[in-house]
Amino acid sequence: MPANAPAKKPSNPRPRSLAQSRFNPASGVADFWNEIRRPQPYRWPILALSMLPVAGIMGWALEQEFYGEPERPKIDYITTLEDGRSDATIAAENRANQEIKELRAAEEARISGEKRKMYKALGAAAGMDVEAIARKADAERAAAEAAAKKRLEQAAAQPSAAQPSTESPAQ
Repeated sequence: MPANAPAKKPSNPRPRSLAQSRFNPASGVADFWNEIRRPQPYRWPILALSMLPVAGIMGWALEQEFYGEPERPKIDYITTLEDGRSDATIAAENRANQEIKELRAAEEARISGEKRKMYKALGAAAGMDVEAIARKADAERAAAEAAAKKRLEQAAAQPSAAQPSTESPAQ
């Protein structure tokens, strides 16, 4: 070849197979085997220490558990209420349930009143101004009740999207 002739480029710069690739694990395994066979005093401790992170990660990953979503039950109909109940029976059950609800609310009010009395006694024993604290708490309670009442009135004033319309569609 003449000295000033251009160098010939290879037709395909990519390796033809994985064996010729730089990602071939065979050369890495051969290099590892050559190094581990050499008699060095710390080769086994170094090997053990290098395997610890992998073993730790694998141990952590293998103890993880994943539970899939359970199969959704098939519901045919609700069986808690007897079939064919009369309107009078339904109204009587509603009245009984309302009485139970009112009794529970009264008991909760009594318990919260007792708690307030105990906290007032504790605050008075600690030297706090319990009357000012009680006025502030009463004001906060009244504001919360007014806000709840306002939300109920607004919800009652707006037509619900869940209720079907009684109007017939225009044709």
